[in-house]
Amino acid sequence: MTELPLIGEAIAVAADAAGARRLAGAKIGVITFPGTLDDRDAARAVRLAGATPVELWHADTTLGDVDAVVIPGGFSYGDYLRAGAIARFAPLMSKIIDAANSDARLPVLGICNGFQILTESHLLPGSMVKNDHLKFMCRDQVLCVENNTTAWTRDYAAGQEITVPLKNQDGQYIADEKTLDALESEGRVVFRYVGFNPNGSRRDIAGISNPAGNVVGLMPHPEHAVEAGFGPEIGSGTEGLGFFTSVLNKIVGDNK
Repeated sequence: MTELPLIGEAIAVAADAAGARRLAGAKIGVITFPGTLDDRDAARAVRLAGATPVELWHADTTLGDVDAVVIPGGFSYGDYLRAGAIARFAPLMSKIIDAANSDARLPVLGICNGFQILTESHLLPGSMVKNDHLKFMCRDQVLCVENNTTAWTRDYAAGQEITVPLKNQDGQYIADEKTLDALESEGRVVFRYVGFNPNGSRRDIAGISNPAGNVVGLMPHPEHAVEAGFGPEIGSGTEGLGFFTSVLNKIVGDNK
């Protein structure tokens, strides 16, 4: 029987692991749309990594002074039209698009519905459609870290396997062969499903990046694997925390 740590102990373990990477004053924005479900979880992951989460509302017209942005999971606008299609036109998304494409290369992480929004906004190529089995899928999922040079993956080793929860209905990543070949040749496939493809995504792709590596989108939920005893049973249960410590290391490096 696995002995689970108390909540306070789990927080302390995560905080100690992130202590060496802590950057006083680092701010990571977490945007909320109508229908967003995982904004609180993303903010908690940011806090455990050592940064300050900043609440952002979809109708805001400025990003403020945040150092990075997380677009969390859920069902923005009820997935009407298609997942992420309406959220893409939110006032704050235009600011995120401009900041991500600017010389500053604002780091942006899209998780699940956030990934869908990134494809709809053309920050990432391809599209998300319904799972090939046409059912909602919820499971612990093993991923292979294919690219550990992005702003959100530098704390992982290339080829490392991590386990994080996955929960989606429109999680099948599709793109034409030319786009898929480009993603492969340019090293922009960041995560790939291991052992089981849960949604029929082309070439087992679970996550990708833009050419600069500051924008990353993936379907699984790393923010649900940041506390020992409260994440997946396989592995440490904290294997998603590296996303958030990675971007802190990026920010530290840029400010040296």
